[in-house]
Amino acid sequence: MEHVQEKIVQVTGLRKTFGRRVVLREVNFEFSAGKIIGLVGPNGAGKTTIMKALLGLISTDAGDVQILGQPVSVNTHTVVTQEVGALIERPAIYPFLSGWQHLQVMTTSTTQMAWVVKALQMEDYIHYPAKRYSLGMKQKLGIAMALVDHPRLVILDEPMNGLDPQSVKRLRHLIVQLAQTGTTFLISSHILSELAKIIDMVILIDQGQVLLQRTMTQLQASAHHSLVIRTTENPRALRVLLHAGYSVTRRHDDLIVAKSVALTPLLRTILGAHIQILNMDQQQEDLETVLLGLLAEGKR
Repeated sequence: MEHVQEKIVQVTGLRKTFGRRVVLREVNFEFSAGKIIGLVGPNGAGKTTIMKALLGLISTDAGDVQILGQPVSVNTHTVVTQEVGALIERPAIYPFLSGWQHLQVMTTSTTQMAWVVKALQMEDYIHYPAKRYSLGMKQKLGIAMALVDHPRLVILDEPMNGLDPQSVKRLRHLIVQLAQTGTTFLISSHILSELAKIIDMVILIDQGQVLLQRTMTQLQASAHHSLVIRTTENPRALRVLLHAGYSVTRRHDDLIVAKSVALTPLLRTILGAHIQILNMDQQQEDLETVLLGLLAEGKR
């Protein structure tokens, strides 16, 4: 259990400006080993800048970054070299080297190279020169280079870009597998529906500030739930429910009722008016809807 609680990343008071533009404002967050963290926010929010600061690729104006308890900056990033794998923006690929040769730059272990090639299903083209690779092949190679040396922390910026649905599913499965063995992931992605399937925690950033850091369990608890009801007489059912004091609206062929109501009395109200229920379903806001709502609140 101690290994699970070990702090992998600690960011304190991080500030970064480009000219007069403030890109990061007092950014603070931390997370433990074996977690999958989603770093989300609008374009230009500062996500890639945070990732570059974590890797010691850019200087910052204030604040501290620590990985595995060791400081990281442009001058001090031994821990990054030894313990971190990353794919930031586009993979650095040399057109005349094969995929296999790219992996050889990252590790001397042919066992690990064979493992990652199989895991990402790159066997058919791994020995071809990279100039023959499609966008999706290059993206998989970049991910393979980040994973091949079994780093403790993996930082992935939009890893699903250019991947077909099957490759996205395979990548999700691989990330979850590796996290279960202790690898920690920080992933930025605008495909929130895919991210929501694997992450343990969300860090929401907007205009260079962390608006919240919450577990998926906490976010799901804060999501709005509703009942979607379809009856033989929706207009009359709407009047009956409103008269009975329910918060209900009509949307197309459905009636939408807040879920925080007792189900049995609601059903009795409809059936007592001799209205037949054709369908009833529960709905919960998805991650994107929840986060968009939080972003809107943050801008008020």
